Amino acid sequence: MSSPPEALSPADQQKLRSGLNRVWHAAGFSLAGLRAGWDETAFRQEVLAAIVLIPLAFWLGRGWVEIALLAGSVLIVMIVELLNTAVEAAIDRIGPEWHHFSKQAKDMGSAAVLLSLMLCAGIWLAALHQRFWA
Repeated sequence: MSSPPEALSPADQQKLRSGLNRVWHAAGFSLAGLRAGWDETAFRQEVLAAIVLIPLAFWLGRGWVEIALLAGSVLIVMIVELLNTAVEAAIDRIGPEWHHFSKQAKDMGSAAVLLSLMLCAGIWLAALHQRFWA
């Protein structure tokens, strides 16, 4: 037997919603996540870079595939940074004491950000090379 709606936690309330009401609330949660990400210096720097790089992608790219790769690689960096921040927040929520698994999780999140930055840089360098030196 299920609990009455008023007995559910706020997180579980979303499960009772459907249709546009669910989409509306999910969008609100996503915006809250972006606001929380804005508190991270690295995410702010990546947003500022995206403000420059995404319009530049439309100038540099010679077709929709190149534009999508250039702009998409910038967005991937931002997505991975948000996921890394979420991992760090969850680990910090568990407790401040040092633990091997906590360090490992944070290090892997950081490595994911590094790999996404390397991917982005590689795509942009290849596009710049193709445009100006090939």
